[in-house]
Formats: sequence, C-alpha cells, structure tokens
Amino acid sequence: MTIVVAFLVLVIGIAAWWLSTQRIMSKPWLEIGVIDEPPGAGPPAAAKIGLCVFLAVAGVLFALSISAYSMRLQAADWWPLPAPRLLWFNTGLLILASATLEWTKAQSRHASLDGVRFGLVGAGVFTLAFVVGQLVVWRELVEEGYFLASNPANAFFYLMTGLHGLHVMGGLVALARVTLRAFSADEVGVERGKLRLGVELCAIYWHFLLVVWLVLFALIAGWAGDFFEICRQALS
Repeated sequence: MTIVVAFLVLVIGIAAWWLSTQRIMSKPWLEIGVIDEPPGAGPPAAAKIGLCVFLAVAGVLFALSISAYSMRLQAADWWPLPAPRLLWFNTGLLILASATLEWTKAQSRHASLDGVRFGLVGAGVFTLAFVVGQLVVWRELVEEGYFLASNPANAFFYLMTGLHGLHVMGGLVALARVTLRAFSADEVGVERGKLRLGVELCAIYWHFLLVVWLVLFALIAGWAGDFFEICRQALS
C-alpha cells in the first residue's frame, strides 16, 4: 500500500501544480485589461478542470490495480504469462497516436485547419489499430491456452489491458466528436476556439493513456519486479 500512497501523492501533486498554472484563484472582475483577451489569458475552461479530475480518478483506479498486482505476484500460484511480441507493435502505435495529437495541437495553434484534420484522422487510425492489435493479442493468448480463470496472472493481464482498452475506446468517442467538428468548421474561424480546446483535451488524454500503458507494459513484460522491490525497501 505504500506504493499506492506514493503514487496518489504524485497524482495529487501534479493535479495541484496544473491547476495552479490555470489561474483558478484569479478574480476576472478585478483583472486589468481589454475585454477581448486571448482565450488562454482567462480562467481555465470547465472542460479542462473536468478532465483533470477524471484523470486523477482514473489514475487512482490504475494505481489500485497495479498495487494489487504487485502484492499478488508474490504468491506461490503466480505463473506469469509470456508477453506477446505484438505488444511491442501496439505500444508503437499508441506512441504514434500520442505524438500525432501533440503535433495536431501545434497545428491548431497555427490555425492550420487542414493540418488539424489530417492529425485527428491519423491519431484515430493509429488508436484504432492499437485496439485491434490488443484484441489480436487476446485471441492469440486464448488459442495458446492462457484463459482468464487458469491463473491469477492471466486474470490480471486481461483485467488491466481490458480496463485500459475501455479508457481508449472512451477517448475514441471524444476524438470522433472533435474530428467531426474539425471537418464541419470553416476557414473563416467559426468554432475555432472550441476546436482548439477539443484538440488540446484529446492530446492530454492520449498522453495519459500512453503513460498508463507504458507502466502496464512494464508489468506485463516482467520488468517491474525489481522496481517494486526497490520501492518497498525505500518506503519501508
């Protein structure tokens, strides 16, 4: 549980820092300046705060899953399943999706509508390919006899990858809405502010998905055993 507490402190610290940079405590009625200030100069949008809260809750959920995993793998009946090579390819796809959305965010700041459209479609394609790749991994493991109820390690693998997959699918719904908004926007700049906000939120969410997946991949590949032991010794 000490690992979970440390992770929660880290998540809360990052959330507090991010909120402090968004001028949460500012008083707009006391601000001095023109009315038509740039969108980034005022208080943060409610959507950004909502996403930050959601990511904190999701981070806690994954932290609890990782903590349960770290405690359960010490049992005698734990037989780790092999990490399929396809997981490496899937990881590359998610990295490309996250990088593409970061590039798309830069395009939105430069008011390049074509670049935004291209980036959103590209990120969607990479992410869909990641989801399909994860399903293929599941099918391969089942065909090799690694069933859900066969071993606790199998159950944790399907649980954590499935939980991550659900978050990815939810992000795809939001990404599809932003993509439709991008293709319905005109070159004059109508709804451009909402589009820029949507791209930024998607980029933040995809970076979160990537970080979580890298941690899960380290667990699945068996690299995290020594790390957990170091954490236990450091926090004991």
